[in-house]
Amino acid sequence: MQARLTTRAPAKVNLSLRILGRRADGYHELDSLVAFAGVGDALTLLPGAESGIAISGPFAAGLSVAADNLVLKAETALRDQVPGLRSGRFLLVKRLPVASGIGGGSADAAAALRLLARLNGLPADAPLLYAAAARVGADVPICLAAKTRIMQGIGERLGPPLRLPRLFALLVNPGVAVETAAVFRDLGLQPGQDHAAGASAFALNGPHAASQEAFATALAVSGNDLEAPARAAAPVIGEVLALLAALPGCRLARMSGSGATCFALFDDCRASAAAARALARRQPGWWIKPTVLG
Repeated sequence: MQARLTTRAPAKVNLSLRILGRRADGYHELDSLVAFAGVGDALTLLPGAESGIAISGPFAAGLSVAADNLVLKAETALRDQVPGLRSGRFLLVKRLPVASGIGGGSADAAAALRLLARLNGLPADAPLLYAAAARVGADVPICLAAKTRIMQGIGERLGPPLRLPRLFALLVNPGVAVETAAVFRDLGLQPGQDHAAGASAFALNGPHAASQEAFATALAVSGNDLEAPARAAAPVIGEVLALLAALPGCRLARMSGSGATCFALFDDCRASAAAARALARRQPGWWIKPTVLG
């Protein structure tokens, strides 16, 4: 039996998120600057073992191990394109909170595709991998390479990798799951309707700031259009953002994706670590992780 294969599934953070409108088919068009964190899940593939998935870790409870699991859906999507696909059993260590706006399930699905590509000798940038990713979910394609990019359309249009200054961040989730579909529904756009916010000039022009301070200043002109409906669904998000903004050294506090995870940016790792300790003393039940985005 071939040796096991392992990869990380890093958290996805929407540094900015603009909703440009809703298409006639009901899908929402977006414009988002996406970065990836140093924290994430871990996925292992045991080649040749009986197909399936086992899940452990602090957020494993309640996750499905049936065919609707995103890892297994990714396997099925790739198998449909690669007859005779070699596979095995997946072992997922779930360290990221579920339904939290940081793409944990999408990152896991993308990690499965990367492992299957390695096992089957497929190039990491093979178009069929991205086709399979798009079938699984809108956030899966950008999680394949897990590099900072502009994501547009419904998630299928990816810009080239971007170089950002090192972003020292604090990720915080208050332990409330937020349903993405409900947040988009509560945004209230009708099919064919444009959104007044329009495209983010920051996202469309691309970031070229040379320092954390300059980048945070540039980023501040953007926003997250899903924050208002997410806060209506989970008012604790407003509390998270207020506490983050009040932490010493916080340059910017914002919600990621459809929530409820929020992030704050700091000038260095010492400031983000100190902020994490201070917030953990105040909210010991929250998921609080200092990390680096890039």
